[in-house]
Amino acid sequence: MIQLKSPRELETMAAGGRILAATHQHVKPAVQPGISTWELDAMVESFIRSHAGATPSFKGLYGFPAAACISINDEIVHGIPSRKRILAAGDIVTIDIGVHYGGFHTDSAWTYPVGAIAAGTQRLLEVTEASLWAGIAVTRLGNHIGDIGAAVEAVVEQAGFTVVRDLVGHGVGVNMHEDPQVPNHGKPKRGPKLQEGMTLAIEPMVNVGGAATRTLADKWTIVTLDGTMSAHFEHTVAITADGPRVLTTL
Repeated sequence: MIQLKSPRELETMAAGGRILAATHQHVKPAVQPGISTWELDAMVESFIRSHAGATPSFKGLYGFPAAACISINDEIVHGIPSRKRILAAGDIVTIDIGVHYGGFHTDSAWTYPVGAIAAGTQRLLEVTEASLWAGIAVTRLGNHIGDIGAAVEAVVEQAGFTVVRDLVGHGVGVNMHEDPQVPNHGKPKRGPKLQEGMTLAIEPMVNVGGAATRTLADKWTIVTLDGTMSAHFEHTVAITADGPRVLTTL
């Protein structure tokens, strides 16, 4: 069942979303060659908890052991932070964070370059972020879930990259994962109609190569089957009478 949020509830989510956006801003300068994903996760958790009433949504969710999912290069999502995973120049790293505040979750991911990266990899980041904003732009009353996926996929395919189909965005709010699912592909005017008060985690996951995925032995980390690079950008967005409102921003 799709849960619609009241104006007051949206303000609470926006307050949590500002903490989440500030967390990304806090950790971004630390994304440098030589740092471990464990250190980045520790920064994320301590910063979130420094805000009264805020906790990391992911820690313990379905048994996940960390505050952030941190995924490198061909890892699409759900990378487990580790002291042994050290960032190197030329890598890209996705930091996916959730914040629980005032009874509501918000969710946002960003893929960062580590030092200087290849031009083709930079292009992957630019296209994936552009596809996110294309999806957000059509998150309006009267449109459908399918319009979001169609907008995302159009940007990605025009650039010659591939949308991950095994993983989707989702409703978010009282629970981290709520209805509806928000695929990053689709056809306009298909799927649930967008209503005022819906809150969606829109999150394109885009591969350089094919769309196929596999899950590693840790049962969390999902990687590209062909070993090519993958990027992931995500915002939590509310549907309002005035258009889309990004809740995970400063």
